[in-house]
Amino acid sequence: MFNRTFQLVLVACLVTATLWAATDPFVGDWKFNPSRSQYTDVMKVESLGSNKYTFDFGGTPEKIAVDGTDQQGLQGTTLSVSVEAPDSWKVVRKKDGQMLLSAIWKLSRDANMLTDNYTEFGTNGSPSTVKYLYKRTAAGTGFAGTWESPMPLTSAFVLQIRPYEGNGLSFIRSPEDARNLKFDGKDYVVEGPVVAKGSTSAARRVDERTLEIIDKVNGKITRTERRELSADLKTLTRTVRPVGQRDPNIFLYERQQ
Repeated sequence: MFNRTFQLVLVACLVTATLWAATDPFVGDWKFNPSRSQYTDVMKVESLGSNKYTFDFGGTPEKIAVDGTDQQGLQGTTLSVSVEAPDSWKVVRKKDGQMLLSAIWKLSRDANMLTDNYTEFGTNGSPSTVKYLYKRTAAGTGFAGTWESPMPLTSAFVLQIRPYEGNGLSFIRSPEDARNLKFDGKDYVVEGPVVAKGSTSAARRVDERTLEIIDKVNGKITRTERRELSADLKTLTRTVRPVGQRDPNIFLYERQQ
């Protein structure tokens, strides 16, 4: 009798999980709409004294001496920063000796704006240059401070959302770029080639159409996120709030038929 009851309960649980996966309103294919999205890039530069600085480009901070030499950076890269003039720095990142990017930073006269002439190099060495304009949003002297710039979004891609382990979800941008979430509020280790060491993520369902995610590095919250469906279930909005950033990043997706 006990075994029969246990089997019935097990079957019921499996059926419930299957029905949840089949009816979860998040499951489907979603096309990113860059024209209805907004993203703000944030750079943080902190002076440590003796010509040394911490550079935070949105990941793990890098401590670099501003002397023009190649120094150990993130993900097996080197980073060098050199003084071109009192109001101008040159930033270069390399990997295995090959230049990945080069940027010329120039301050405005009042030091409240920073122009970034940014050049990125493709695998064949071909350069692509863009000019960005950053505004100082936190106090600092010279290049030290917090700098924010709205970034244009142009790429359109399809995000696949699939069931994952019971009532979890898998968010798939490509076979190499997938994020699996369990909605039990527990911290799970996040790994990847561009993920900071000590990264964890916790997720929960606020209600049927809203998910909440909290990302941490070494136990410290780095950003919070809400993923919300519209009432007609045709639009998915991601509102991402990095800690210390004034305005959230908003990414909008439209359901594909």
